[in-house]
Amino acid sequence: MAESFDLVVIGGGPGGYVAAIRGAQMGMKVACVERELLGGICLNWGCIPTKALLRSAEVFHLAKNAKDYGLKIDKVDFDLDAIVQRSRGVAKQMNGGIKSLFKKNKVTHIEGEAKITGKGKVAVKGKDGKTTELTAKDVIIATGARARELEHLKADGELVWTYRHALTPNTMPKKLLVIGSGAIGIEFASFFNELGSDVTVVEMMDCVLPVEDADISKFAEKSFKKQGMTIKTKASVTELKKGKDSVTCVVETDGKKEEITVDRVIIAIGITGNVEGLGLEDAGINVDRGHIVTNEWGQTGVDGFWAIGDVAGAPWLAHKASHEGIIAVEKINGVKGLHPMDKGNIPGCTYCRPQVASVGLTEAKAKEQGHEVRVGSFPFIGNGKAVALGEPEGMVKTVFDKKTGELLGAHMVGAEVTELIQGYAVARTLETTEQELMHTVFPHPTLSEMMHESVLDAYGKAIHF
Repeated sequence: MAESFDLVVIGGGPGGYVAAIRGAQMGMKVACVERELLGGICLNWGCIPTKALLRSAEVFHLAKNAKDYGLKIDKVDFDLDAIVQRSRGVAKQMNGGIKSLFKKNKVTHIEGEAKITGKGKVAVKGKDGKTTELTAKDVIIATGARARELEHLKADGELVWTYRHALTPNTMPKKLLVIGSGAIGIEFASFFNELGSDVTVVEMMDCVLPVEDADISKFAEKSFKKQGMTIKTKASVTELKKGKDSVTCVVETDGKKEEITVDRVIIAIGITGNVEGLGLEDAGINVDRGHIVTNEWGQTGVDGFWAIGDVAGAPWLAHKASHEGIIAVEKINGVKGLHPMDKGNIPGCTYCRPQVASVGLTEAKAKEQGHEVRVGSFPFIGNGKAVALGEPEGMVKTVFDKKTGELLGAHMVGAEVTELIQGYAVARTLETTEQELMHTVFPHPTLSEMMHESVLDAYGKAIHF
């Protein structure tokens, strides 16, 4: 006999577990199937443990520069094993938190590999080899994604790492090459560089963090180079030659090839959805370039089947996945007044040093879309709190529609900008114009005052710079 549910969620990551909890809150009988650990890649092998590593690197940086704050600290050093152990402990704690939330909300957690076997039918193969049959009116697919690899760029976990291997390094490489300068690549480059590795970053595009506004990207790249990183843009790694305990990387730039020998390589060239083995084709669910095709509500086009999060395509962000999960569940339950998510209002954050955060359109994208723009910016050096913190490096940039005053985009680089960006995300969600932002009172002394000054600068009214 199959066990019957109102909703079965395949995947227990930030999209899946949130969808499961929201469904239970709405009175549904819910099962969540997860083959590994609750929390998915984000909580166990991504967002959370990387932030723990980066926090250790940040504290190490501050300790090394204690004299700048009038403090004396002798013999500053680090213990890599202890740093990794702390990171894994943070992930374990958060994983346990989700188990508690499932228990509180009466979500049934089923461990195993799920496969769709028919309309409203899911078979789960457990670690013991036994198969459990589940039925449900609705099934949400939230299986996430994994690191993308190319035929000539494959990880082995020893000399060549993906993000999972880099989270539990078997050594502190003296020399490290990172392929890809998106959020994942730059965060690991920042971590290892801070702890003393000689880091080279290779990026195919003409700038690091290529999805960011050009001014922010240039500022960040200049900072990375100042910290000692070697940045190679418009370049690609065409071959990896593995030695006994080193890798020689063939890097091609403008048709010229050079060989760079390093201890370890991190591959961070994007992700691809986990669509294999789910029975999607037999169910008639459309997959395009490694991702499930959905409409704005997460519907796949096959009645009763939904997909959310990384497996449903860009942007590949945990908070996007969580919000999609809530939208799908509320759509299933017929919530009135529900509206699709505006992906233009999803903030993106990169936790390198300096941090980078943004929401909405870059200046270039705004112009491409036909907007006549007004642009404001404000430097960290002009902010009292930033100087007092010893963090004078950074800037805030805002882009407005010249005719309507609409906030089209906001872009930041500097200390704690990943916390500040939500202010602009709220502003965009509320369809705030420059008038409301200019008349908002920002507390002093705070870093947030730079957000106000950037808006004022767009209209020729900045006070402190």
